[in-house]
Amino acid sequence: SAILWNIYRARRGRRIFIRAIPGLKAIDEAVGRATEMGRPVMFCTGLGEIDVTTLAGISVLQYVARICARYNTRLLVSVADSTVFPVVEEVCRQAYIAEGRSEDFRPQDIRFLSSRQFAWASSTVGWMVRDNAAANFFFGYYAAESLMLAESGQKIGAIQVASTDQFTQIPFFISACDYVLIGEEHYAAGAYLSRESTMLGSLIGQDFGKII
Repeated sequence: SAILWNIYRARRGRRIFIRAIPGLKAIDEAVGRATEMGRPVMFCTGLGEIDVTTLAGISVLQYVARICARYNTRLLVSVADSTVFPVVEEVCRQAYIAEGRSEDFRPQDIRFLSSRQFAWASSTVGWMVRDNAAANFFFGYYAAESLMLAESGQKIGAIQVASTDQFTQIPFFISACDYVLIGEEHYAAGAYLSRESTMLGSLIGQDFGKII
């Protein structure tokens, strides 16, 4: 009932407060810096299949893709699961269409590299370094390859924002990234960025449930 009540409030136009999440506020800054430097942005969706963790990351990708389309900044998307790939491709395509820049959409920059953990990580690092990405976003399920990705991005001077629900990998992201979303912040990201009333109301309603 708390969720339904808060969704109702949000749809009625009531202001819903969500505390600031620094890592999400930094997304615009990171893409803007990449645009100024004439270098691409890289987004990695992690090792996960189509599940809640991956979908939460894809909701952030949608936001990043719209900013990249708006600024005409090249977006590189690295995918490690074949079932995630078509979803990611369509989300990016729709983001460019929404910004009126469909002609700038580059499907060749969205790549399924491998379903093998370290083959995917190695391919992603090579792509990242060759194209000299200025901003890296790691959102999704990550395991032992997390530091491999983040440390490589740090070496090329990229601004890095990471988010995962895998607590064992968060320390590695913290050591090598500029901003890290911790735990349930990963799931709040979509509502925070989109400000969509149903998502906001649901998020606040769940918080009320936890308090109770």
